[in-house]
Amino acid sequence: METYELVSDYRHDHKLKESFNQLAINTFDLDFSDWYKRGYWDEKYIPYSFVHHGKVVSNASVYLMSVIIDGQTYRAVQIGTVMTDQAYRHKGLATKLIQHIMDQYENDCDMIFLFANDSVLNFYPRFGFTRYHESEFCLDINKSTIQMKKDVQLKQLTLEQDLPILEQFAEKRQTGSMTLNAEDHGSLLMFYFTLVWPDAIFYIETLDTIVLMNEENETMHVFDMISLQTPNVEEVVASIVKETTEKVIFYFTPDTSIDGLHAVTTPNDEDALFIYTKKDWALGHFMFPITAHC
Repeated sequence: METYELVSDYRHDHKLKESFNQLAINTFDLDFSDWYKRGYWDEKYIPYSFVHHGKVVSNASVYLMSVIIDGQTYRAVQIGTVMTDQAYRHKGLATKLIQHIMDQYENDCDMIFLFANDSVLNFYPRFGFTRYHESEFCLDINKSTIQMKKDVQLKQLTLEQDLPILEQFAEKRQTGSMTLNAEDHGSLLMFYFTLVWPDAIFYIETLDTIVLMNEENETMHVFDMISLQTPNVEEVVASIVKETTEKVIFYFTPDTSIDGLHAVTTPNDEDALFIYTKKDWALGHFMFPITAHC
């Protein structure tokens, strides 16, 4: 009978960390190495892995953070990077890892949550998770009173030249929405700066705000607004839209009531939100910040 060693929190173990990373590359085509070599793998991100003959063969990680819901702050655990080597699948390893995490954390936090793809939508309810449908927040510029600021200079930031300011803003950012938001996830935000959208980082000097965004045709996709003060969504939008912009899509919950902003519940089987909690929340329209996904 095969035996597997359960190991966790091995960010200082070079061999296991490299094995973990290779499994992530093979499973998700995701290379964590630049992120952790820069020192962003901190104590908040904890992998739980089964090791066989010195090799990480199955993993489920947690990220410890705070979540704000309707102005209240809750202790949260996010599960992510759930993966098993192809040669070790159908052995129940992922099930054992998720159950281990549930046993470890369910009495020490207010909520456990995760995002899952369509291949495992029936897997997580076994552990008591409930699926929630998020909403898309879209601003119709033609129906808003926002006036484009023509004299605003947007500076594109790069990892090579602007890393200190990115690290400062990631660590000290202020909460933008009290309806639904995440806190204490600076190392996770650096993941998005370094690996996901390194070419989509822009700085508005007059607002002292970093915006993660890109434009496709007449639509501006705003992934995050990061500021050392509470960001003013209307001021930011006025600073980034162009004469050709018809709509702005936010990948978080805007804490504002701008004319022309509407929310539509949008089920997404490729990034489905599951929550385990003993609380009773009525969330209404919401989107969990995309830069707080692990």
